[in-house]
Amino acid sequence: MATQAFSWSRETIDDRIVNPEVYTDTAALLADYATLRRDDPVHWTEPKGYRPFWAITRHADITSVSKANDLFINRERTYLSPIEGEQWILQTTGDTHLFRTLVDLDDPEHRKLRQITHSWFQPGAVKSNLEPKVRAIAREHIELMKSRGETLDFVNEVALFYPLRVIMEILGVPREDEPMMLKLTQETFGSLDPDVIARSQMLTEGASFWGGSSGNKQVDLFQLAQVFFQYFGAVIADRRANPRDDVATVIANGLIDGQPIPEREALSYYVITATAGHDTTSTSAAGGFCELARNPAELAKLKADPSLIPLFVEEAIRWTTPVKHFMRTATQDTELGGKTIRKGDALALFYMSGNRDEAVFDEPDLFKADRNPNKHIAFGHGAHLCLGMHLARLELKILFEELLPLIDTLELTAEPKISTGNFVNGLKTLPVRVTWA
Repeated sequence: MATQAFSWSRETIDDRIVNPEVYTDTAALLADYATLRRDDPVHWTEPKGYRPFWAITRHADITSVSKANDLFINRERTYLSPIEGEQWILQTTGDTHLFRTLVDLDDPEHRKLRQITHSWFQPGAVKSNLEPKVRAIAREHIELMKSRGETLDFVNEVALFYPLRVIMEILGVPREDEPMMLKLTQETFGSLDPDVIARSQMLTEGASFWGGSSGNKQVDLFQLAQVFFQYFGAVIADRRANPRDDVATVIANGLIDGQPIPEREALSYYVITATAGHDTTSTSAAGGFCELARNPAELAKLKADPSLIPLFVEEAIRWTTPVKHFMRTATQDTELGGKTIRKGDALALFYMSGNRDEAVFDEPDLFKADRNPNKHIAFGHGAHLCLGMHLARLELKILFEELLPLIDTLELTAEPKISTGNFVNGLKTLPVRVTWA
């Protein structure tokens, strides 16, 4: 089944909060979220073309559901997908998911898989093992940025490539395969956006592994999965025969209950590390840089006091909330926000709404580089808290530590554009003018 961009004209709030095109208009989306938080924060939602679900829009309710991992499970329904898409995946794979990643699974499988790479992604290990490499990669990309002169597209010339190089270094993927990896990631998360697909096809024109661009603006997600599995199947074989000091080797040789990780779970582990491991960080980097261009006073704060950069990083992550939702399914009847949730009911946790909740954040619709406290839930909450969040924070912190002292002035040269998508999305263009110090 090929995915394509939809042009929907629908009127109800139920239809709008699932409409991928609405996610290109942040103001409109946030207005709908605000309405739901105020009037019906646990909202029974019946959008056209989708199975119904409960829309969970308050910070407190999202965290409550996220902590109750026995009561609300992942494996039944992880993402918002049209009915026809769900049926196609079931018919194609015999399962509800193309992949079996950490976000698709529940305990005990989730816990056992997560434990395999847990030590690699802890704060101390990330800082001691990876900080020098990350800083060198950041400096390399900043030099490339400076070589572009004063005008550039920060998304397409910097933000896409810096986190990609970091995660490929960790996975041991050679540099010559990075364009192909970026292409696969862009087509996985941006399959509804023609601009993203066109850009992704330009990345590997003539590439031998992918076979070059067909010029087709659609994406066959099943074919995409097969390409991922083919590539990482070869990585597994190599790392079992020739182990190295990288995460790829840890996954390839990981054991669950004394047995090798099942093949589909192992391949899916690589896929989520290679894709989510850089795409969401790219989104936060671009979103934060955009707000500094819009708000010179916030840029001045950071330049005057670089110790504020970690706070800025958290605000950039809150502001962009790259992953817009995950879903859960109730395992028994329960109550949430005064509503009765029945066994088998699905719930969509809208993280971006939670991150603009007036009950938690002072002036939530203002970007404050020094916001503190900042109890955002962009990394999720509970057992499924993002495994790579410490690495993402380190990458962003280092990038802006190295970049901001070199900038004198920063401004937008045109209005940025946001990608189409209701699951993972963010800026797809960020045209800026930089005066270098």
